[in-house]
Amino acid sequence: MYRLQVPKMRCGGCVATITDAIRALDPAAEIEADIAARTVSIRSEKPQEEIVMAMMQAGYPPQEA
Repeated sequence: MYRLQVPKMRCGGCVATITDAIRALDPAAEIEADIAARTVSIRSEKPQEEIVMAMMQAGYPPQEA
């Protein structure tokens, strides 16, 4: 599981955009977001680098939490 800090994540719309970006890469990914903490936990078969790239392309560059 990857746990990433997403400083720009502020609302449910942000979570939806991030979720869509990750699911486009891995439809089976399990994603849990904590808006208050601005963190996203992701369980995926894809490497973390690919997940990070998908989030960056969606406009939400993450940092390791």
